[in-house]
Amino acid sequence: MSQKTRICNCNNTMPVDGAAIGRALGEEALPVASQLCRREVNQYLQTLEGAERIVIGCTQEEPLFRELAEMKSTVAPLRFVNLRETGGWSEEARHTTPKMAALLAAARLPEPEPVPEVEYQSEGRVLLLGPARRVLPWARKLERQLQVSVLLTDGSDAAIAGHSWPTFTGSTPRVHGWLGAFHVSWQQSNPIDLELCTRCNACVRACPEGAISLAYQIDLDACRSHRECVAACGAVAAIDFDRVEKDRSGEFDLVFDLGDTPLLRMHQLPQGYFSAGADEASAALAAMRMLEMVGTFGKPRFLQYKESICAHSRSKQPGCNACIDICSAEAIASAGDHIKVTPQLCAGCGACTTVCPSGALTYAWPRAPDFGEQVRTMLATYTRAGGSRPALLVHGEEEGGVLVGELGQLAAAGAARGVPARVLPLPVHHVASVGMDLWLAAVAYGAVDVAVLVTGREALQYQDALAEQMTFAQAIIDGLGYSGICLHLMRARDAAELDRELQRFAAKDVGMAGAAALPAATFHVAAAKRETLDFAITHLSRHAPTPQDCIALPNGAPFGTVEIVTGKCTLCMSCVGACPESALTDNPQAPQLRFTESNCVQCGLCVNTCPEQALSLQPRLALGATARQARVINEAQPYHCIKCQKPFGTLQMVENMIGKLAGHGAFSGNLDRLRMCPDCRVIDMMQPAKEVSIFEVKRQ
Repeated sequence: MSQKTRICNCNNTMPVDGAAIGRALGEEALPVASQLCRREVNQYLQTLEGAERIVIGCTQEEPLFRELAEMKSTVAPLRFVNLRETGGWSEEARHTTPKMAALLAAARLPEPEPVPEVEYQSEGRVLLLGPARRVLPWARKLERQLQVSVLLTDGSDAAIAGHSWPTFTGSTPRVHGWLGAFHVSWQQSNPIDLELCTRCNACVRACPEGAISLAYQIDLDACRSHRECVAACGAVAAIDFDRVEKDRSGEFDLVFDLGDTPLLRMHQLPQGYFSAGADEASAALAAMRMLEMVGTFGKPRFLQYKESICAHSRSKQPGCNACIDICSAEAIASAGDHIKVTPQLCAGCGACTTVCPSGALTYAWPRAPDFGEQVRTMLATYTRAGGSRPALLVHGEEEGGVLVGELGQLAAAGAARGVPARVLPLPVHHVASVGMDLWLAAVAYGAVDVAVLVTGREALQYQDALAEQMTFAQAIIDGLGYSGICLHLMRARDAAELDRELQRFAAKDVGMAGAAALPAATFHVAAAKRETLDFAITHLSRHAPTPQDCIALPNGAPFGTVEIVTGKCTLCMSCVGACPESALTDNPQAPQLRFTESNCVQCGLCVNTCPEQALSLQPRLALGATARQARVINEAQPYHCIKCQKPFGTLQMVENMIGKLAGHGAFSGNLDRLRMCPDCRVIDMMQPAKEVSIFEVKRQ
């Protein structure tokens, strides 16, 4: 594919070695512009001719470059790389050539395959709910642009005569849904239905207690139930005392919540729901965003779900709830033995894929193989360009990207040291989407440090999950003797704090004995999480400074063995039927329970299913070929049917069955039936000659 790369030293404010970068990219020396967006813009315009892909080493002037490409009717995709703030403007700018080459090489990779989209359709039907003093002014402002409805939770200030929008009153409103498909229900709290009321004031004049104000709501504490208001209302039928405390509902595209307490409290709110409370600035911002949410919209379908290996539940026995517990959008729920993902609610954080032990949930934006190829390309190019001790900094495209940009600006002004030369920034949609499989793959590709930047805006459960997963992965790295390789959960709320955290990399005295002995892996990240983990761990184990057969892991790790109390186990094989990963299997030829440790995800389904409570989990990582082989963990001699001699169980199972069913009416008169195979048992029950008749009982 014909592709062109253009780089610029931004008015001579950073050193850029075009020859060295070109060599690392397998090309001739790249020309280095000084003012590509100004005086030398013709170089850029020439680049637009005949190229199938164009990579520009500048993000500052991206809008200008895109506009010029549109003017030239360029159809080639444009990729922009931030070389300036990510290292060109830093204390170590003279040593950033390997990093620049790595970032440009990653940008030159083919575009990932598009993923399916989730569609939203909104006609602008918005429900404003909350106290009348807040709702009504905003309803007047929005009624010309949106289809307004209001739900007043406090009608005391509602001077609403003459309004042209549907108006409701009620309490305890409940909201479910997403943009274009919100279902809102509430409890009717007043006899007067404002949607039916004509504001004729007949009820106001008729009420002897003066319990009805111009808010057209009845003060039920003052009302003495004369019902003269009902008579005055007549055929309009807006007043109905039987209506109180009845549920009502409606369907809306948008919800504007102006109540004191938001109705939805999850960290990641659904698209189309806005909560502002009494904050006028927040309300104004929400109103502006709502005006843009009319039409048809799409977003990526971030997740893929493979039901067959999901360890959530089996036969109503609980297993893994990791994805449900961590989802901050409440987009994942239990659906019997499996889970249900509501893609319209999914915000694409990917935390569920990070904590999923089996890989039943996988991230699709980008897919793991695409992300892995990006990491592999960056690290290989960095090394080829002469870089050493590479460190990956995984950060969110939005919050994290802003901090990296601000840090570069501070470094340019001499107020910060900037991003160290060996730190390769790697933006992702959300940091929680990158987990243990990709961290260990990066280490196998040559990364000495892998840091994940959290800014404090992520859900707390995401930060906890990342820290826990890093504990598991670091235990594997340390257990194999790689003393110089570390995973970090980096916390920084502003650019100054990020600068301090990043300097730990620059000042770190790396024990290179373990890291230097590790050659870069050649495998490709697989779509299946456990397969990638197997590739990475096998590579790390093969070159480990201190090889191990088994590494102890903390509780909760997705690797381990199953301990069995053979004296309790009856080989009923309930655990085999419960295991979704085929870690526990039977032997069709003999009464044996077999276990393949590499398949076990420590979900606990076998433990919860076992009727004899004979199983327990033991987290650890077994290495080598034996972990992939099925080994017998319990076996017994077969028990033979007393009639046909066919094996149908084990001695312990039959004895246990006799002990439990001896008093059952179907067997108390003939325990030998329990010693028969199912076929012989049925035949024996159908032979009346062996049964005691009522006449024999009378003679006795």
